[in-house]
Amino acid sequence: MTAFKLIDQAGQPFGNAELTGRPSLVFFGFTHCPDVCPTTLALLAQLHREPALAGMRIVFVTVDPQRDTAAVMKQYVEAFGSDITGLTGSETALEPLLSNLGVVHSIQSLGGDDYTVDHSATVYYLNARGGFSAVFTPPFDYNGMRKDLATLLASDY
Repeated sequence: MTAFKLIDQAGQPFGNAELTGRPSLVFFGFTHCPDVCPTTLALLAQLHREPALAGMRIVFVTVDPQRDTAAVMKQYVEAFGSDITGLTGSETALEPLLSNLGVVHSIQSLGGDDYTVDHSATVYYLNARGGFSAVFTPPFDYNGMRKDLATLLASDY
């Protein structure tokens, strides 16, 4: 995976090395998202609590770094669970990770200074070596994802 350097919700550096050691589910979105992001994060938090999926890391990466500072990300991700990592950084810092995983996002003006961000709603599974292994696309099926993730974890793929 292309090298990237972001910061987590505690203001600490987070890069490729932090995606190793255990598998990760990575989702891209933004804190002002009215529906897809909170629904998906709630699903990921629920999956994270499954005993068979213990050890997985949940990572939420903003596609709206102008509004999603580390402090904003901290408040947002902690609403879904204390074990979720929120990442932010400049557009330039985000680009390697976005490009590497093929994440699409586009700012849409709502008039005045207000805007929303259209983005991919894909969840990426990275293995314990930090390599891309699988992708989950909406509509998400909790039982199907739980089964597929258990298989991925058991295979170390």
